[in-house]
Amino acid sequence: MPHQVILTDQAPAPIGPYSQAIKAGNTLYVSGQIPLSAAGQLVGDGDVAAQTHQVLQNLTAVLKAGGLALTDVVKCSIFVKDLGNFAIINQIYGTYFEEATAPARETV
Repeated sequence: MPHQVILTDQAPAPIGPYSQAIKAGNTLYVSGQIPLSAAGQLVGDGDVAAQTHQVLQNLTAVLKAGGLALTDVVKCSIFVKDLGNFAIINQIYGTYFEEATAPARETV
């Protein structure tokens, strides 16, 4: 199947042999995001709220580069180091995704 590599300078460049996203047909496959700025600097060292915002801003930028928006997301996986931070992450996540149209989600 033909596919298109999606790359934007509005999100951190890949730090390994992978793409920010791949568009195949009508589907955009987005790589996992980490709390790095577009310049590649760690954001919010020890600040889970700042890191959560950065990850979701990176996701938004990659989606936009692929011609999509957060409202187009159908599945989201969240990897959390400390589940004690889940309430903070969940609250911030809710400011990016409206409850009525939020994607399916798993938290690991």
